[in-house]
Amino acid sequence: MRYGIVLTAGDLRTQGDLAAEAEAAGWDGVFTWDGIAVGLDAWDPWVAMAVFALRTERVTLGAIVTPPARRRPWKLAREALSIDHLSGGRLVLPFGLGAVDDGGFAKVGEPTDRATRAGRLDETMALLERFWTGEAVAFRGEHYRVGGMTIRPRPVNGRIPVWVVALWPKPKSMTRAYEADGVLIAVARPDDPYTTPTPAELVEIAVAGRAARGPAAPWEIIIEGTTPTGDPAAASAAVQPLAEAGATWWIESPWEAPSVEGLRARIAAGPPR
Repeated sequence: MRYGIVLTAGDLRTQGDLAAEAEAAGWDGVFTWDGIAVGLDAWDPWVAMAVFALRTERVTLGAIVTPPARRRPWKLAREALSIDHLSGGRLVLPFGLGAVDDGGFAKVGEPTDRATRAGRLDETMALLERFWTGEAVAFRGEHYRVGGMTIRPRPVNGRIPVWVVALWPKPKSMTRAYEADGVLIAVARPDDPYTTPTPAELVEIAVAGRAARGPAAPWEIIIEGTTPTGDPAAASAAVQPLAEAGATWWIESPWEAPSVEGLRARIAAGPPR
């Protein structure tokens, strides 16, 4: 299992310091988040990731999560290529439908219905795969039209990995996840539509992924959550069963009352290996 952390507090210079500290402390990934108007201080994720790229050499970078439904695929492709090359090929693209309570949707007239957001996400994923080839792309979908557009340079490693948010066992959601390089997985339950899977459910998810993609195809299973700062044994005990069941990434996501001091302490304590 690999371990990442979302930087949820601090100005951009401070977050650059935190990214460097996370790499030094043994974390495998440093992530920002993508929001427009959510009632919190927020930075442009592409600027934040550029800062992280310049302050680190090893860690994976990404934004948890980017909603393609309110971005143009060709602009997203250019932004992603810029960070990919700046970081030496360390970018991943975690995608989701987006939270409609973000003012970047309803308050500016972006579609908020689930079907449209899902359709835009699917077409964006299809377009990015074509753009990564460096060849001219002609595309006609329900939401986007592209006529002979070429985007270069190609990604450092040929393509940029895509992770998607998905709900187990929703068929449409999981089908999209099987087509991506990884899944930020949650479980839809009658009393809560978005919960962390149990180890037993993770085993089912991993088996289903191998069946859909083939046993040799790599596929990341990403779990978000929080672990205690001052108790390494408890932190490890919380995550280890998920790793044994098939999860490949743990993303420490301190969304509640985030502070620079809290982030720095959690980073210094190291990942919950």
